[in-house]
Amino acid sequence: MSFTGNYTCDTFTLGLPSGDFDFATGTTDVFKIALYTNSASLNASTAAYTTTGEVVATGYTAGGEILTPTVAISNGTSFIDFGDVSWSGAFTARGALIYKNGGAAICVLDFGSDKTSTTTFQVQFPVNTNTSALIRIS
Repeated sequence: MSFTGNYTCDTFTLGLPSGDFDFATGTTDVFKIALYTNSASLNASTAAYTTTGEVVATGYTAGGEILTPTVAISNGTSFIDFGDVSWSGAFTARGALIYKNGGAAICVLDFGSDKTSTTTFQVQFPVNTNTSALIRIS
C-alpha cells in the first residue's frame, strides 16, 4: 500500500481534547516530521511514528527533524503552523508524518508524487492564517 491522501490522524483527533498535545511555546512537547517513501502505509489510523517505509539516505536521520510550532487565533479559528524544514542530501520522498516525539501521530502529508532532491530537500508549510494553516480548529 502507498500514500492515498492527506490525513489528520485519529490519535490527534482523540488526543487534542484530552490535552495530549501542547503546542504552546516553552512546553516540553517536541514535534517532529519524518519523511517516507511510496512503500509506506500511512493513513488516518496511523497511531505513532514508524520506521517502516521511512527514507534511508545520506543527509537524512531516522525520526526526521524537529518542528517549531506557532499557535494563533483569528475570527474564532485557532491554527497551528510550523516553520519550514529542510535536509541536505539527495533523496526521494513521497510524503511525511508529523508526530509528537515519543507519542502520537498528528497528520500524514501526501506530496502527491515522489519528490526528489539533488542537494536540499525542503518541506514548505502553508501560510499561517486561519484559512490556510496546516492545522485549523474552529
